Formats: sequence, C-alpha cells, structure tokens
Amino acid sequence: MHKLIAGVDEVGRGPLVGDVVTAAVILDPQNPIEGLTDSKKLSEKKRVALAQEIREKALYWNIGRASPEEIDKLNILHATMLAMIRAVEGLPVKPDFVRVDGNRLPAWNVDSEAVVKGDSLHAEISAASIIAKVERDNDMISLHEAFPQYNFAGHKGYPTKAHFEAIAEYGILDCYRKSFKPVKALLEEK
Repeated sequence: MHKLIAGVDEVGRGPLVGDVVTAAVILDPQNPIEGLTDSKKLSEKKRVALAQEIREKALYWNIGRASPEEIDKLNILHATMLAMIRAVEGLPVKPDFVRVDGNRLPAWNVDSEAVVKGDSLHAEISAASIIAKVERDNDMISLHEAFPQYNFAGHKGYPTKAHFEAIAEYGILDCYRKSFKPVKALLEEK
C-alpha cells in the first residue's frame, strides 16, 4: 500500500493572463478534512475556508507555477506539466505515489496515475484543486489592485466580453500570455 500519496491539480489553463498554478498536497489520514471536492463546485467563501484548513492539516503541500513567458515559449500544456513538476519537486518529501487530475502525466520519475475527474474522486486531488484555485484567484485579486480598470478580480483573467472591452480600451499588459490567439490577434492589430 502506498504511504505518502500526493494529489496534483492545476488552475488557469484558459485565462489570457497570469501564471498557470498547480498544487501538490499530501493529506494526513489521521486528520481528515470534511467537504473536499472539485474546487469549481464550491463557493468562493467555502474554497477560501477549505484552503486554510488544508494548509493547516495536510502533511505537506506546495504550489508550482509557470509564468506567462514560459507558457508563450512552451505552450500551455507543457507549461502546465512544468508547473506540476515544480509543485511535486517542491514538497519537502518525495511522495510514494502521485495522482494527477486529468488524462496526462508530466515526465517525472515518481509512480503516478492520471485520473479523469480526479478532483471529484480523490480527496488529495480535491485539496490540490482548492489551494491552486485560491492561490490563482489571489494572484488575480493582486493584479486587480494594481490595474483595477481591467477588473481581474471579476473575470479572473478568463476571456469574457468585459475583459476584451478592457483590453481594447487599456491595452495588453506584460502579464498577458502573448501566444494566446485573442491576445496575439490584438497585438498584431497594433
């Protein structure tokens, strides 16, 4: 039986701006956390509360990131895999086994499996999805504070009508993913 099982999930593959954020979490079987599920099924208030509880009760957790520059250089899939590797390698212990949400695994040397809809099936992946989501949302809130005219706190960087209107009016910031088609098209227009 596996002892230290890490769950890994990502947040932020679809937005036009900011890092793709991943998390690796090893839960403590002696200290269970109630209410873990896919972060998208939780209210923001519940996610924030659970993220705090996960940070306090998990044996280990770590955040991994890939920057907009890395996303532009590698593409979003490879940048996501890089961020997952960083999340797992940044844990203070090497897990015995890793479960990754989705259908692909990074190229790493740890026993692992990809689990489609894993964030609804395995508590450790749910925990990773929650802390990754809260981390990325906090990035967008910070970006909103620096550039309130873009309303990053509202759309979280996703390609919404309001977001496109803000880009049209205020332009493209350095933190945008310039390889993403809508951003690339706007840059080419200029």
